[in-house]
Amino acid sequence: MQSDFVFTSESTTDGHPDKLCDQISDAIVGRYLHHDPASRIVAECAVSTGLVFLSIKYHGTATVNAADTAREVVRRVGYKDPSFNPKTCTIMTSVHEYEDGEVLDGATLDSADPDSVVARDQATIFGFACTHTPVLMPLPIWLAHRLSARLSAVRKSDLVDYLGPDGKTQVAVEFKKRRPYRIHGITLVASQVRTRTPSQHKLREDLLRHVVTPVFAEESIRPDDATRIAINPEGPFVLGGPAFHAGLTGRKTAVDTYGEFARHSGAALSGKDPARVDRVGAYAARHAAKNVVAAGLADLCEVQLSYSIGIARPVSVQVETWGSAKLPEDAIAARIERCFDFRLASIVKRFKMLELAPRDPDFYQKLACYGHVGRTDLDLPWERIDQVDSLLAAGS
Repeated sequence: MQSDFVFTSESTTDGHPDKLCDQISDAIVGRYLHHDPASRIVAECAVSTGLVFLSIKYHGTATVNAADTAREVVRRVGYKDPSFNPKTCTIMTSVHEYEDGEVLDGATLDSADPDSVVARDQATIFGFACTHTPVLMPLPIWLAHRLSARLSAVRKSDLVDYLGPDGKTQVAVEFKKRRPYRIHGITLVASQVRTRTPSQHKLREDLLRHVVTPVFAEESIRPDDATRIAINPEGPFVLGGPAFHAGLTGRKTAVDTYGEFARHSGAALSGKDPARVDRVGAYAARHAAKNVVAAGLADLCEVQLSYSIGIARPVSVQVETWGSAKLPEDAIAARIERCFDFRLASIVKRFKMLELAPRDPDFYQKLACYGHVGRTDLDLPWERIDQVDSLLAAGS
């Protein structure tokens, strides 16, 4: 890794077509798990002008009206345009119930040997943490998420009444000696409703006042006189959402994770039940990396887990610290393997994944936007710093 560089990360609002698909997919997953925590479910979604397509494969006792669930998500996000809205959009569904011999429920987790619950997918997945922010996330994606969430909140409030649901943010951070140094640039792309398109000057003034300034008021590194701030740099963005560009579940994996500051799996995180190791394994890897950094063993830590079909444990656990570690990386990896159980059944049990949707049927939909990791608005079990003492004691 170079010592001095500029790094950019992007985030999207909840109305971006790809994120809309992620939310629909996870809302369907949440409804199935709410009624039957042992459900096996994969839900994929695609959207285009006036159209939502759902592909659902499930096993279990739950009955879910997927079309109604999709319409409710579209309504909550706020699409009202004639070309795409919850009342008139066509929803096509392909629902297939399949037989599945494996049942992953509370009784199984309590009684079964964790080695008997094996990975059913090949997966190489990554978790990352660093000291850039209090939540141990890379600063570029942390700021991009905060801007996107604020942009969406402002749209839904009375502060700015002409914004559409579709939006995107990008933050470029300048690093010196591998540490965040200054804000190099900020880009906000915000769609406006057809009935009212403000002047470029008004849009810029409104978004600077109501979005950029409040977000950076709480940050130690803020825009300076040399920071480039671009608001809709290509001009008015009037026709946004699925009528402008199609969306697909799982296309924003970098947005879901670390903004490409660290590696991430190519597998989608949304639209899958907790028995899918490519989803919960990514959470477990983040949990391990975050505790390593919180323990002071490294300033940057990436944990790589590789699973093979038919085997419960990862066949490989690797650690990368880019020279920031206080111990040899092999020693950190050994401590991680002693302190964290990466078998699928153990992850599901440790994070109480089967209890999340029954408590809150909207949990997975909330998780689908603004990152699956590094969240402060959700009490995510994989974000807890609860293994620091174990990691420190593992070397004694």
